[in-house]
Amino acid sequence: MASNTPAPDDLVQVGFITGAFGLQGWVKIRPHSATADALLSAKTFWLEAPSVSTQAGLRVVKSLSAKVHGEDVVARLDGVEDRNASEALKGTVVKISRQLFPKLPDDEFYWLDLIGLKVINLQGENLGVVRDMMDNGAQSILRVAAADVSDAELVKHERLIPFVDHFVKE
Repeated sequence: MASNTPAPDDLVQVGFITGAFGLQGWVKIRPHSATADALLSAKTFWLEAPSVSTQAGLRVVKSLSAKVHGEDVVARLDGVEDRNASEALKGTVVKISRQLFPKLPDDEFYWLDLIGLKVINLQGENLGVVRDMMDNGAQSILRVAAADVSDAELVKHERLIPFVDHFVKE
């Protein structure tokens, strides 16, 4: 694993390592999205220990192989040779460059791309910005609130808007 390669500015947290998979050094990664396309297609991961959240705490590792296994992605990482090494990574955050995300069709979006966008109703009233997204099983939901509402107060002040054509016109 190389550790002195500078980290790109567009890193996105895509999951975290939940433990070892098998005896050969494979790791189990719990993706943050229902589809793990970004994890499966990226050949370079940036790993960050859960207690460190600085650029200095990041290290780059090549993904030699990755596949879906139930709700997780299992991956073989360069330099992780056995079960002990993969177990030692438990809890580690996995990030990848936004540039490595697969291209989407014109009518699809990554949630990440919607965060921070202004939400204006058909009457021209500013409802706030997209602060977060969630999935209720049937569709994605926009969590909209004023930009100055703290994360701790978000639940009290948010509007939940289904991300479907009936409510989102543009």
